[in-house]
Amino acid sequence: MSRSLNKATLIGNVGQEPEIRTTTNGGRVATFSLATSRSWAGQGGEKQEKTEWHRCVAWNAGRATGAGDKGMGLADVVEKYVKKGDKVYVEGAIEYRQWQDKENQTRYTTEIRVRELIMLSGRAGGGDFDGDSQPSRASRPAASGRAAGNSSTAGEFEDFPAALADEDDDLPF
Repeated sequence: MSRSLNKATLIGNVGQEPEIRTTTNGGRVATFSLATSRSWAGQGGEKQEKTEWHRCVAWNAGRATGAGDKGMGLADVVEKYVKKGDKVYVEGAIEYRQWQDKENQTRYTTEIRVRELIMLSGRAGGGDFDGDSQPSRASRPAASGRAAGNSSTAGEFEDFPAALADEDDDLPF
């Protein structure tokens, strides 16, 4: 079986305030630009720098839009916490799209469809955001059970303590 991977991992600064839209079926989407830079010494020793701009798109995919929905999707997190100039970690898939504009010209765009977002900028006294040194983490609903900044899975087995103590696990090593 052949496998493939479409994964982009970026750390950069948000270039402008995110744009939040609501689709016709009630879904929410946030778009923002992310700048990544690299620098190097040129042939004469002078410092060179290049900035790449990435269009990032975060959806509230898989979330109910009813009033009883207490969870936050990625678009909601972007709307509430991400501001121009913030440093963020973005993980997602590269998508290429094309469409016809008003003059019937074919337009192309490359986007990062965000699956995970981690705030790297601290913010002192900023609304509901706790400005401690731990980065805030948001991801799609299936991965939202992971604790921010904690990769330990011990808490996931609290309901099944026998699973940790079981010596007979049928592993060949």
